[in-house]
Amino acid sequence: MNKVMTRTRRTPGTRPPVRQDTRRPGGPAPRGALRTPPPQPRPTDLFADRLVEVLSGRRPVHCMLRHTAGRAYDELAWLAERGPLRTRGTRPFVRDIGYYVPRPGVVEAFARIGAGDRLRAMAFRLEQGKDLRWRCTAVELGGTRMPHPTDD
Repeated sequence: MNKVMTRTRRTPGTRPPVRQDTRRPGGPAPRGALRTPPPQPRPTDLFADRLVEVLSGRRPVHCMLRHTAGRAYDELAWLAERGPLRTRGTRPFVRDIGYYVPRPGVVEAFARIGAGDRLRAMAFRLEQGKDLRWRCTAVELGGTRMPHPTDD
């Protein structure tokens, strides 16, 4: 099975592990020293954070318009309308993410969302287009799905 966990418990507001302050002992890196570029965040991490911000009401739904395809935007708007992650006090955050790659260019991801003492589950599907951009094609939160127009 190709399931992978990419992020473990992250609490908002924590400092990065290393500060680049030249006034402290150790100083800056010597001239000519090679610095490795910081690792680029995975599409699953970016989309999970964006989806949590939309579903918690911190960002408007239309900010995801160019990052979605198919019914995903309608599903996201339907979910956001219900405000499933809106909380008082503690802001929701992504605790950890896992994903499964069924075929190249497609990622099915799941995330655990924490807010205070509550824990929610979110699932979403990403597909890479011909322009090599990732777009969300499906989203679910805690098993809640938008009714399909043909379901009556």
